[in-house]
Amino acid sequence: MTDQPTIEPETRLYWDAAHEGRLLLARCGACSAVHHYPRPFCPSCWSENVAPFEASGRGIVHTFSTVHVNDLPPFDERLPYVAALVELAEGPRLMTNVEGCAPEEVTIGMPVRAHFREIAPGTEATVFRPVGR
Repeated sequence: MTDQPTIEPETRLYWDAAHEGRLLLARCGACSAVHHYPRPFCPSCWSENVAPFEASGRGIVHTFSTVHVNDLPPFDERLPYVAALVELAEGPRLMTNVEGCAPEEVTIGMPVRAHFREIAPGTEATVFRPVGR
């Protein structure tokens, strides 16, 4: 088993940007809603008039859980790790990991910034680290 995502044509731009160290979101041209995860339509109004833009990478921890038990590779090698829902400055919330600090240092409301961790050759996942680290 691998943590390599299935990269589909609709998400290729997102993964390519992550490989370059950039986080992309999408904005609807019809209703101006910003959303994430990559998809070819707006989840607010169903318009197909969506366009990607580069996010600031800033956010706050909305909620989190420290995972102490996971026997599935490759996650078993990362224990303990913090699974979090980060609210981005642009509005959407993103499921991710908080890294770069001890799990007991993570708090709700903690300011974080996007970073990118290689999960397979040529593929990076968006993770977050506390601001200032």
